Amino acid sequence: MNDDVDYGLDMRTSEPNTLRDWLALVRAPGVGSVSCLKLLERWATPAAVLAQTEAALREFGLAPETVACLRQPDWQTVDADLAWLEAEGCHAITLADALYPPLLKQIHDPPAVLFVRGDPAVLSLPQLAVVGSRNPTPPGEQTALDFSAALGRAGFVITSGMALGIDAAGHRGALAGGGNTVAVVGTGLDRVYPARHRRLAHDIAEHGALVTEFLPGTPVLPGNFPRRNRLISGLSLGVLVVEAAAQSGSLITARLALEQGREVFAIPGSIHNPLAKGCNALIRQGAKLVETVEDILEELGAYAGPALSGENPPSGALEPSAEHLRLLKFVAYEPTTVDTLVAASGETPEVVASTLLLLELSGHIASAAGGRYYRL
Repeated sequence: MNDDVDYGLDMRTSEPNTLRDWLALVRAPGVGSVSCLKLLERWATPAAVLAQTEAALREFGLAPETVACLRQPDWQTVDADLAWLEAEGCHAITLADALYPPLLKQIHDPPAVLFVRGDPAVLSLPQLAVVGSRNPTPPGEQTALDFSAALGRAGFVITSGMALGIDAAGHRGALAGGGNTVAVVGTGLDRVYPARHRRLAHDIAEHGALVTEFLPGTPVLPGNFPRRNRLISGLSLGVLVVEAAAQSGSLITARLALEQGREVFAIPGSIHNPLAKGCNALIRQGAKLVETVEDILEELGAYAGPALSGENPPSGALEPSAEHLRLLKFVAYEPTTVDTLVAASGETPEVVASTLLLLELSGHIASAAGGRYYRL
């Protein structure tokens, strides 16, 4: 991990008038995370930036439109932001706040302001990101659920992007295991995307937090989601990729995690499963191959919560669900081909391959020569 970064800011919780200045600063067009940090390094506080002359701001290299908005902020819109923050459970955390998550502050472009719905203190707890395909196989989705539940019981907050598929499974697994979860979203917190996750978003806010760098009113824009990925990895000690195609957006999160000095974990898959290609590629590139929860705890166990020493530690091997075990009855005690299992079960080759992997990892079957499997 990188050492803590000191931006030379007053580390006190923002008062309302100070927060108004922060919001005016980040609402100025052309002021992103990096440029905002440079402005604060030059003039220390948002209030000082807003007090600069037009000549000083132009000399700093800001565009005319940016200078105009800093000289005459849209206070009406800023006050609308403050009104939104008056709702129960809504918060804004600035870089000067003691509640700003320390791990996120270590990345080279932390957001100047984080918007949070839920408990902002959760953002400073040990987190593990769980990411993967938006269209996972049923076994892959179950794997994300199982791992997230076990890791949540071990004391980790499960962090993801609330997208369809593996992201949602990670959040739901954490909640099912009685743990906390954080969703980093690519819109303003006054809307839920995807809309079908409205109930999930409510549950996450009740047992963790929704967080974004995007101002209230920010719509769904494709470019926002790669940006939010750096926050998913930046908040976390490591990233677990469950299922990912060769060009999956989850691989962006994994690459960002490596750049930020975080651990990257990947669950291997069958060479016949296209959703395993991204994970297998990560393993070839140096990501840690994960078969059990303990594989992650070996690297990050020192950060786990006290639940690890309780009476119910997480199981070392994932227990297959009833759906997975349905395939098991078709596996003979002598080598059986995948084609035979596809024909007998009626499942697709991809689903059968992923299920066989889980059954093998859990000790129910073993592989034989020629891509065959036999029951133990």
